[in-house]
Amino acid sequence: MPQHPVAPLPAPRALTQSMAMELLTADVAVRIDTTVGYDSRDPHALTIAFHLFGEDPVVWRVDREMILTGSLQPTGDGEVRLRPAPHGGLLLRLGPAGQCAVVRCEQEALGRFVRDTFVLVPQGTEERHIDWGPLLASLRR
Repeated sequence: MPQHPVAPLPAPRALTQSMAMELLTADVAVRIDTTVGYDSRDPHALTIAFHLFGEDPVVWRVDREMILTGSLQPTGDGEVRLRPAPHGGLLLRLGPAGQCAVVRCEQEALGRFVRDTFVLVPQGTEERHIDWGPLLASLRR
């Protein structure tokens, strides 16, 4: 089977930003320190690492376009759902129904971070940043 020339992958680029969010409970909002991250080698997703009381962080992956849509209208399916909140907030519901956490973040700060990811990897060019080699090699076995 002939091998087709493969364009080299762009150099990986990453962004990280500390961001305060709030875990919403029935009684109170609890501040949580988070680190929002983006790596061009995983171009469709952000990571949100929740730093909880000295334990290893709890990390969720969230689609970057979903965050922009969730700023305007409810969106999501399964264990990740987003919707706008009053006063410039964004609500993230993480986890299965009945066992989920609801987290509020500042919509503008998270939106600005997402827009910065589109500068690194413009919409429509994501597939050029993924290293398909390991997956293809495993399929050939």
